[in-house]
Amino acid sequence: MTVTLEASDGVGTIRLDRPPMNALDVATQDRLRELAEEATRRDDVRAVVLYGGEKVFAAGADIKEMQVMDHAAMVVRSRALQDSFTAVARIPKPVVAAVTGYALGGGCELALCADFRIAADDARLGQPEILLGLIPGAGGTQRLARLVGPSRAKDLIFTGRHVKAEEALTIGLVDRVVPAAEVYEQAHAWAARLAKGPALALRAAKESVDAGLETDLDTGLTIERNWFAGLFATEDRERGVRSFVEEGPGKAKFL
Repeated sequence: MTVTLEASDGVGTIRLDRPPMNALDVATQDRLRELAEEATRRDDVRAVVLYGGEKVFAAGADIKEMQVMDHAAMVVRSRALQDSFTAVARIPKPVVAAVTGYALGGGCELALCADFRIAADDARLGQPEILLGLIPGAGGTQRLARLVGPSRAKDLIFTGRHVKAEEALTIGLVDRVVPAAEVYEQAHAWAARLAKGPALALRAAKESVDAGLETDLDTGLTIERNWFAGLFATEDRERGVRSFVEEGPGKAKFL
């Protein structure tokens, strides 16, 4: 399998495994969608790590495979490509990308689907599609601009240049830079901490932020209000409030 899902202690690791560069061919894209949907369904997966291994996250699409596709073929395939990445972005649980080596093109777009990105100090990220006479097609023009702002996104997309880890941190493309040997460990620790949290409240928080970014403020506030009120019907809310009153803040244990 080019992509696998393994779960332990509430954390599911979606691992890309297509040596040498984890090129995202059609089979890998489809497998990503399948495993994102599986991670969404599984009760034993409460948080997710996206990982490509110690050497590379994902160096982008399989260019040789793309070379033989004409316009008609890509009209059909481009929707499936976006749907695969959107399935990852819509996992209703905390998702962290553990970025090692290169995260270019589709690899960068995959990292953008996470809620949080931890990068190796020698990582390189970018959207080099323009160098092929193309533009990003798996959400890069949209998610990148929403994350770092339109001007910075256009700089990266127009030039196709690679961004080193420290610059990626400065512009907000990644959230933490750590030694390469610690990337997966720290990503797993981030996910494991949240896996112990209130699952429904985390889902509500993620969907409120993500859906709110796609609409106007009043609609976003309505989304937030409905989720906030709805959580008062959950056992997690009862458990959390009772623990706060009886034991003080931060001591609740959620199922």
